[in-house]
Amino acid sequence: MTVAADSATGAASLVQSVDWLAIAPPVTAATVALLVLVADLFVGERHKPLLGYGAVAGLVAALALLVPLRAGDRSTFCLTGGTQACSYTADHFALVIQALVLGGALLTALLSIGDTRKLPAGEFWFLLLASAAGAALLPAARDLATLVVALEVASLPAFALVGIKRGDRRSSEAALKFFLSSVVATAVMLLGVSFVYATTGTLHLTEIAARLDEVPGRFDTLAQAGVALTLVGFAFKTAAAPFHFWVPDTYVGAPLPIAAYLSVVGKAVGFSGLILVTVIGFPSYADVWGPALAVLAALTMTVGNVAALRQTATRARSAVRLLAWSSVGQAGYLLVPIAAAAYSSDAQVGSTVAYALMYAVVNLGAFAVAALVARTHPGHRLSDYRGLYATRPLAALALGFFLLCLAGLPPGIIGLFAKVTVFSAAVDAGLGWLAVVMAVNVVIALYYYLQWTAALFRSPEAAAGEEAPTQQKHRVPAPLTTAIALTAVTGIALSGAPQLVLRFAAVNLF
Repeated sequence: MTVAADSATGAASLVQSVDWLAIAPPVTAATVALLVLVADLFVGERHKPLLGYGAVAGLVAALALLVPLRAGDRSTFCLTGGTQACSYTADHFALVIQALVLGGALLTALLSIGDTRKLPAGEFWFLLLASAAGAALLPAARDLATLVVALEVASLPAFALVGIKRGDRRSSEAALKFFLSSVVATAVMLLGVSFVYATTGTLHLTEIAARLDEVPGRFDTLAQAGVALTLVGFAFKTAAAPFHFWVPDTYVGAPLPIAAYLSVVGKAVGFSGLILVTVIGFPSYADVWGPALAVLAALTMTVGNVAALRQTATRARSAVRLLAWSSVGQAGYLLVPIAAAAYSSDAQVGSTVAYALMYAVVNLGAFAVAALVARTHPGHRLSDYRGLYATRPLAALALGFFLLCLAGLPPGIIGLFAKVTVFSAAVDAGLGWLAVVMAVNVVIALYYYLQWTAALFRSPEAAAGEEAPTQQKHRVPAPLTTAIALTAVTGIALSGAPQLVLRFAAVNLF
């Protein structure tokens, strides 16, 4: 009888109530995704646009549910054996990244409304919301199993979204390249995770950090291999060179709103996972991942910026390709503070998060203006933007502001201060050579950003003996106008208070 009572008590101690408020943001996005998919079966073709507005409402609700969690002190799915290890933690880092990915998904949805006429609406909105749910789950994950599952939930719908344009050869090719590269990345990462589990006997990041300090000498090589392979897997996800080869073709083949989604939300997912495994899970192997990430950062920013220089104005889809290569270069900047954390303190990752927030706002804004221009110039050429100020002055001013922010020039003060925080992180960590490489790449990037900006205010080109062509104005959908306005207003507001970036970068998010 006593044995039975003890067994019942032991079983009861393993039962834990779920903190539903803590997990509400990703659960809300997933629930709305299922509701949209079911509703698609009963909604007539004429009312399909309502599904898009339902998706927008769901993402707004998920964002609103972050407000009650702002204290950043909630955890759930925790071990009950006397440890503090939890599988889900809604701390300040998780909340900031969740706000970024859900906000990015919301702007993607606004860009997509009106552009999904030739796409299967129900499937499109379901896949977008499902991917956003996985992306919102990942920054709160605190064990490797949840981390991998969240990463795949975010990635698998993205494959389908890239190739969702039926009958489009370029879209299908982009989806295949994206799928194959991501599968390889996942396989490599899972191999690394299995090595880490074999040497530590646990999947919780805090427990891994404690046990890696006590790995027997005969398992040290296995642990180092596990750390390295896990990093390689995330390097694919973040589009770090030389694992970036899928980016330009994927962005060109995907619908433009999905390219914007991948450039911001996809990167946020990869970088948040990379921060979690390095700073929380593998701090004792900083001598392994620190130098590796520093080299990857230098290589990534150099490859991205040099490739962006090679884009010619008259080449089809050159504007999207330039944004794709620019995103690779920006990924290099985002890697710098993570590498610096290996040499100084975990607080350095605040610079990566601050830079990611700036990049998300202005890059989504640039894609929003690109979506506007594509309504009259579907070729996505850089030459299509020449003289944009003459026909759409507000759009030209907004795009010019976004490009100057990415370049780090006034009046885009927020971009300048974000770059300063990243540069300071490298210098403070003693990575002077990396700071020099970054400075050189910033100068290289100035050329193509300023060249595109200058083209906006030039007179439109005209053939010999002809008047300059005029662009016919089309009615712009209200959601697209809203997306441009939101990003522009947010960017201007941040540029008006740039010290917020410096303050944010100095806060320890964990």
